[in-house]
Amino acid sequence: MESGIRLRAKDYPMNPSTPFSITPEKGHEWTAPIHERAALAVDVSDLQFGWDTAADPILDIMALQIAREERVFIEGPSGSGKSTLLSLLAGVMTAQKGAVSVLGQRVDALSGAQRDRFRADHIGFIFQMFNLVPYLSLIENVTLPCRFSKRRRKRALRRSASVGAEAVRLMAHLNMADPDLLKRPVTELSVGQQQRVAAARALIGAPEILIADEPTSSLDAHHREAFICLLFDECAKETTTLVFVSHDNSLATMFDRTVSLTQINHARRPRIQIVKEAM
Repeated sequence: MESGIRLRAKDYPMNPSTPFSITPEKGHEWTAPIHERAALAVDVSDLQFGWDTAADPILDIMALQIAREERVFIEGPSGSGKSTLLSLLAGVMTAQKGAVSVLGQRVDALSGAQRDRFRADHIGFIFQMFNLVPYLSLIENVTLPCRFSKRRRKRALRRSASVGAEAVRLMAHLNMADPDLLKRPVTELSVGQQQRVAAARALIGAPEILIADEPTSSLDAHHREAFICLLFDECAKETTTLVFVSHDNSLATMFDRTVSLTQINHARRPRIQIVKEAM
């Protein structure tokens, strides 16, 4: 069914303080001046990652920069390394080479425990398969990040009288205000409902960055765009940076900027060729 929504990035304008006064062309590598890098949510340089250190890397990215409060769409076919890149940005994994800075912090220089703490405090993650905990209630699933992060718990309490009340508020904004629905086990929810629970869990406590890994792959066109609108609204309220990954190019026009992973990932091309192309 064709969606009646025709949202474009201009409907959700970027913060004018971001360094991207002109949106780069698709796949173009653009580097912010040094004095503007404090405004970056993500700053990646000379990144190389491979599952086997003896083999060729599967990711080879010279530069990727995302401004704070920007809404970026990263597109690429299945198997192109999108989920791997997100795991590197979130500090779930570290690359063999290069620097990954998030909110001014070199996450690749942190220990495993420090990366876990940083991720819990600053990054909300919507997984492709949602990763809800089946033995927890709906509200317990949403409030889970606040158990691991005092920082996000404090932020949640700024918005509502309790963490549970904040979870209910988020669910209501995501069109799940029915009290009976909130009492259902997450295993009895539809795919679309589970998706919204996963989004509320990622958003609670106002993390500075929201990473979404193919979160709309199970939805039809109308529900995909409606869900993204809800994400935009919540991100705008908390000035949250949104990094959204999908293979569905039809969603790209809704975002401030599109990054083609196949264009910035030079893993299968010699670097000398890339330098010549840039000259």
